[in-house]
Amino acid sequence: MSDNDWFPSADEPAPMRAAQAGMKPTLPRRFYKEAGVEERDGQHALVLDGRSARTPGRQLLAVDSKPLAQAMAEEWAGQGTEIDPATMPITRIVNSAIDGVTPRMAEVADDLVRYAGSDLLYYRTGEPERLAQAQNAAWDPILAWAEEQYGARFALAEGVMHVTQPEEAIAAVRAAVSAIDSPIALAALHVMTTLSGSVLIALAHAEGAVTADAAWAAAHVDELFQESIWGEDYEAAERRKRRHQDFLAASTVYHLARR
Repeated sequence: MSDNDWFPSADEPAPMRAAQAGMKPTLPRRFYKEAGVEERDGQHALVLDGRSARTPGRQLLAVDSKPLAQAMAEEWAGQGTEIDPATMPITRIVNSAIDGVTPRMAEVADDLVRYAGSDLLYYRTGEPERLAQAQNAAWDPILAWAEEQYGARFALAEGVMHVTQPEEAIAAVRAAVSAIDSPIALAALHVMTTLSGSVLIALAHAEGAVTADAAWAAAHVDELFQESIWGEDYEAAERRKRRHQDFLAASTVYHLARR
């Protein structure tokens, strides 16, 4: 493994597979003293001891936004004797944007639009009443915002049976997603969407209609309601906490990339 090959390649055991096999994943040792930002080829690049850093796909790890580059440098500076990608969500998102999203933005946009066909916010419960009220309180303002912002009205359903959405509403979401011309911002929006299960929640937060914490709470109304009745499951709560941190990182990446 060379100095810049910080993350395992595709033919090496992934950390998740290693964990499932009962083994502790081997992390690369820290090979640099300082992490910083320098202007390279008209962009702001992450540098380690003055050397240009690269993505796992061997591309220059550089972005248009200097604050975003500085946020990556802070993650690298904060590493201990080993480099742990799990503690570097901003860098992971930027890596995936440069290597994976840039060459296929249309595909990523299509995937986001697919969420609009079966978004979390459409499917409501009739009972218990307290859960129905919690869903309405968290989700109705986001749907109202989407109608005001995009002119999009969505069909709601009680239960989990699929409800077909108006073509005009789907087209409005497509227009909003297609307007994002930054691969890094699009990657961050995709992360927020997959973590929340809702492209409408992700867009509402991206456009400043709701805070990151309010967006996260809206995405977990049902789960939080069940915990209020049955108590918190430790493993589920820890998993949600880790995902929440990834959501916050994606929010940071999105807003810094769009600055």
